[in-house]
Amino acid sequence: LHSHGFWRPKPLLDTVRFTLSFNSWRRKNHQDSQALWKNEAVQKYLESLSKEYQQVSHQLSAHLLNDFEQRTLRRRCADLSAVAAAFQEIKEAEREVQELEAMCTELDSRDEKQLLELALEEKESLDKKMNMLCRKLFQLLVPKEKYDTSPVILEVTAGRTTGGDICQQFTKEMFDMYQSYADYKHWTFDIVNYTPAEIGGLHHAAAHISGENVYRHLKYEGGTHRVQRIPETGLSSRMQRIHTGTMSVIVLPQPEEVDVKVDPKDLRIDTFRAKGAGGQHVNKTDSAVRIVHLPTGLAVECQQERSQQLNKEIALRTLRAKLYQQVLEKQLSQEQSARKLQLGTRAQSERIRTYNFTQDRVTDHRISYDARNIKEILSGKEALDKLINRLLEFAEIEAVTQYLENLQALEGGG
Repeated sequence: LHSHGFWRPKPLLDTVRFTLSFNSWRRKNHQDSQALWKNEAVQKYLESLSKEYQQVSHQLSAHLLNDFEQRTLRRRCADLSAVAAAFQEIKEAEREVQELEAMCTELDSRDEKQLLELALEEKESLDKKMNMLCRKLFQLLVPKEKYDTSPVILEVTAGRTTGGDICQQFTKEMFDMYQSYADYKHWTFDIVNYTPAEIGGLHHAAAHISGENVYRHLKYEGGTHRVQRIPETGLSSRMQRIHTGTMSVIVLPQPEEVDVKVDPKDLRIDTFRAKGAGGQHVNKTDSAVRIVHLPTGLAVECQQERSQQLNKEIALRTLRAKLYQQVLEKQLSQEQSARKLQLGTRAQSERIRTYNFTQDRVTDHRISYDARNIKEILSGKEALDKLINRLLEFAEIEAVTQYLENLQALEGGG
């Protein structure tokens, strides 16, 4: 293709040479999409992609290529077109912001308060648009995760603590939160297993959640969630003593077609009577099913349906999802050096978030993000969606910076 004047950066990162200053910028600055956009190295890289798109488009319009070259360039053109369009759209929005800033300075000097307020409102709206466009651009730069659109199996399990049942109560609040969030996002939330505690709390529960981009939104919820609160009853409540407890969340992607072979000889299937609320059939028939996969020790339960056969089918589907997750984790560990989002190891034993009721604060430790009003978070609506989207934005920024650093390493032979 070089004989036809096809342009490609050589060496690839001559215009995008990342230095220690860029890496230190990543560590020191509060990361958001606009901050990354303004970095000089990122700007140069995006300009190089925009220039490459113009060159490829020119070559395709010249009609001087054979069939193979045309197919190759068309694929590259398709890859670059969305990035180039988003890049230009941000540039235009940035010019509008600069013009508004100049206007605000002039209005302020002339003491035009009403016009200044209108201009500042317009600038705030443009800033939000800029951030949205930057996120869209950076999402285009890195490959989409394979299972982002998949349904999930979400499990919650109470931890252990001394001095009360705050873990079980918190686990119930968290499960209710995710159920409300599913309703807020117009997802389907089917309870697979529900094991209540004696005093109104929850030991363990699992649900199958399906809808648009479920795994993408819930994949960073997996981990240990910590609660700090004063119990509502008992000596600690009278003495205003704060107790600390934990619960764990597991989120398993469940692609529509999970092709995992399970030998019936490797299964132990037990039936038992369902526990908890569920109607007249509860504790009268052995409709609940527990399946143990003997080679791995994995166990799943289902008591959702009145029919033992239906519960068995749901349990088998959940078991396949868990076995499939083991395969995914192995693949992810192999690919980690090429795609690292730096949101922690995502191990279930890792504390990811603290809910401090006495200070009315929720802290996500992975991104040092604080949100006030715990009740709003636990309601599973806008406040939780905002927190989850902040996590997604942080992950996107980390993915972009890691992607560009990997290009640098390849260019440098590292």
